[in-house]
Amino acid sequence: MSKTNVIFHQEEKVFHLNNGKVSYLIQIEEDGVVSHLYFGKSFESYSNHKKYPRRDRGFSGNVPGNSERAYSKDTLPQEFSSHGSMDYRIPSSIIRRESGSNLHDFRYFDYRIEDGKPELKGLPQVYTESDEEAKTLVLTLKDRDQEIYVDLIYTIYSDRPTITRSTKVRNLTANSISIEKIASMQMDLTNSGIYDEVISLPGAHVQERQLQREKINAGIKTFESRRGTTSHQMNSFIALVKHDTNEFSGPAIGLNFVYSGNHSFEIEKDQIDQLRVLIGINDYNFSWQLNSGESFQTPEVIMVYSDSGLNQMSNNYHHLLRERVARGIHKDRQRPILINNWEATYFDFTSEKIKKIVDEAANLGIEMFVLDDGWFGHRDNDNSSLGDWSEYKEKLSDGLKGVSDYVHQKGLKFGLWFEPEMISIDSKLYEQHPDYLMQEPGRSPSASRDQHLLDMGRKEVREAVETQIRKIFDTVNIDYVKWDMNRSMSDAYSIILNAQNQGETAHRYLLGVYELLENLTRDYPEILWEGCSGGGGRFDTGFLYYIPQSWTSDNTDAVERMNIQYSTSLAYPISSMTAHVSASPNHQTGRSTSLKTRGDVAMSGVFGYELDLEQLSAAEKEEIAEQVQSYQKIRPLVQYGDFIRLKSPYEGNTVAWMFVSQDQKEALLFLGRILTNAQAVFNEVKLAGLNKEFVYEDVETKEKYYGDELMTIGMYYPDFYGDYQTQMIHLRKI
Repeated sequence: MSKTNVIFHQEEKVFHLNNGKVSYLIQIEEDGVVSHLYFGKSFESYSNHKKYPRRDRGFSGNVPGNSERAYSKDTLPQEFSSHGSMDYRIPSSIIRRESGSNLHDFRYFDYRIEDGKPELKGLPQVYTESDEEAKTLVLTLKDRDQEIYVDLIYTIYSDRPTITRSTKVRNLTANSISIEKIASMQMDLTNSGIYDEVISLPGAHVQERQLQREKINAGIKTFESRRGTTSHQMNSFIALVKHDTNEFSGPAIGLNFVYSGNHSFEIEKDQIDQLRVLIGINDYNFSWQLNSGESFQTPEVIMVYSDSGLNQMSNNYHHLLRERVARGIHKDRQRPILINNWEATYFDFTSEKIKKIVDEAANLGIEMFVLDDGWFGHRDNDNSSLGDWSEYKEKLSDGLKGVSDYVHQKGLKFGLWFEPEMISIDSKLYEQHPDYLMQEPGRSPSASRDQHLLDMGRKEVREAVETQIRKIFDTVNIDYVKWDMNRSMSDAYSIILNAQNQGETAHRYLLGVYELLENLTRDYPEILWEGCSGGGGRFDTGFLYYIPQSWTSDNTDAVERMNIQYSTSLAYPISSMTAHVSASPNHQTGRSTSLKTRGDVAMSGVFGYELDLEQLSAAEKEEIAEQVQSYQKIRPLVQYGDFIRLKSPYEGNTVAWMFVSQDQKEALLFLGRILTNAQAVFNEVKLAGLNKEFVYEDVETKEKYYGDELMTIGMYYPDFYGDYQTQMIHLRKI
């Protein structure tokens, strides 16, 4: 384990966080203003030569209490900023006092350095298993006139190029204050020429996390969600890169927000080409009343640095999220191959129909059956019964327990779909508790898919849902739960909050969801949980803390999935990405692809099926049985090997990625070509991550290769014929 240090150089007033992989420098300037000096590649010693230069900038005012005109918060790179005191860039905080004033000026007050990492109560977070894994700096600022304190929390991890950041506001005044904006982190970068582009993951339903890379220009650029979830439209991750950074070279800073609700990533390029980066809860429709003596803790941001391109950045995230965000017994276990009945039956199923699917699945070697939407209440379509988590006895003649018992008798595990955060008007729960629905009294709420949100910020609402779910868990043998959420938030109003507290509704909702997840995952540890929100609408690091995998997208088209899975891997491990083989033509796109192509793409994630096995030919069933056997052999490599992107589907007609075992003795190469033409070019690919001294053998063809030749001169793609062709090449050291 590398030596991890957080050192305060008293004379220079500089904090240096260093672990041999990254360094972070913070300086206390004149009058206690806290400035940012550096984040990047590690170095041992600092001579105090990088103090920010002084220059009088036109109309950049003085630091309050200091007459030096060349010293201004308007240009000084800082660690935390607030409205007022002549800094006109986007602020980290806006805090309003009872007087109506939102003017604040935070200065250095105190610090402490401690082993390990403090717990962020009630929030998902990166954790440590011992105090030796990390050191934490808590840098306390105080408003120069008010007893309002801000703790800036920095944790640096041993042997990881990673620092986490969060913020705590403490109100020690005699009156309440209103937090209208509070960032989890701020970082001001002086040389924007180093990081002149930003990568983000925008998208839409069935087209989540599309790779976007753009130049950072003057002004303010915001990546955000206002939908109550991370959202299909904008994921809670960005990367700052240089224009020539690629997968294998160049600097990159990854910024991943450990939160599942409204978020905001703001980048401002100022008048002298400096960058300010802010990340936190979106201030849209947000406020938090902080009474005297209370504190507010923000979610944290995971900062990862790479000096060797995007693959190194992603690999750092993959290991950290698998090893120190995901929890429970399943985080390191191989995930089962499942069949989900949704695209096979939708709502139209009976116990008899389910048994036929289970019989076919057992014959093909599939390991788990998942019963999706439609098993509860009186749900024959999507306009009823949400909130009534009891079996639909007219549909399931054998009952839910009978289905579970039958599945287990066939040697499969049994999984069940829930949507715990929702309520239908047509439900017993609504009849008994119409006030549980989130809405402003006297105002008709907006429906989406004929469903509404429960006010999960209320304890009695959570308990009503939790009681029903526990009853099922305690009476039916459940191995897996798919936790879905099929709408965005609207009508954000809670009847238990006062008028001045309504801005807390969305955050309290999410804290309630986190509490419910914590209770259930803690008390039913053997259950494997999977997240879903209309597919990938809440695919984020916050949910990964409770649930080790999520449905990557409702789009199961293999061609579009290549893009979705490729870009999702920028920030998230393969073990968190579920991928299924579905019918052809595809239900979302109408595209026809071979069973082989669909299998190859889905086997590049946590593998499963989503089709009607009874409708398949004998040849197709035989091919599926072979796919199941093949995936069982490569499963540890895919789910827990190092993932390396080789060729991007966003940049051409081909795609390539690979998986490499930790000991480099095994590798799996995925090759794909989208469209063909009559005079096709020969495509080539160079592999990566292998041991140059090893000799590898193709498991299928027995052809032998040297590791260094595969990485130096590469190999040709197969001579594909037709559109949408893929190939998997499994290599082992001999």
